Amino acid sequence: MLGLFKKTPVVGKASALIKSPSDKLFHFIGTDLLTNYPRWSPEVRELENLTDGPIRQNTICRQVRVDQGNRSESKFKVNVFDVGARICFEGTSDPYRCDYVIESVNEGDSRITFVFEMLDLDLHMKPFEKLIRIAIQDGTDRTVKNIKKLIEAEHSDSV
Repeated sequence: MLGLFKKTPVVGKASALIKSPSDKLFHFIGTDLLTNYPRWSPEVRELENLTDGPIRQNTICRQVRVDQGNRSESKFKVNVFDVGARICFEGTSDPYRCDYVIESVNEGDSRITFVFEMLDLDLHMKPFEKLIRIAIQDGTDRTVKNIKKLIEAEHSDSV
């Protein structure tokens, strides 16, 4: 009976090889988060930095999203800002985590791994957990494909 209410995250993970140096990929995802996040995730309708200065560790942002017709607003905090390698942010108003890990493969190629975790499901959502898992995995796959498409298009324009 105790395991019935145990918190288990719902996780989606996707990875891809991208024709871009890791520093440029990190700049696109991390440094320019406010500009590019709505580009790779068109569900993001509004995004604003609630702290002064550039995106960095402890930055707090507010976003408004419309997912499958449902509008939601949340705040998130950048927990990890490891220049060139990783940006991770976690919801402060909702239990989720987005983690982008960038690895250099060679001088011109990088690997991105994106993990989205819904850290807790409300009790009334538990019966839909399987559908939620599918939707989250689809979303992580789409996110990585969108980032790859955008960054490679920009990279080919600059070559």
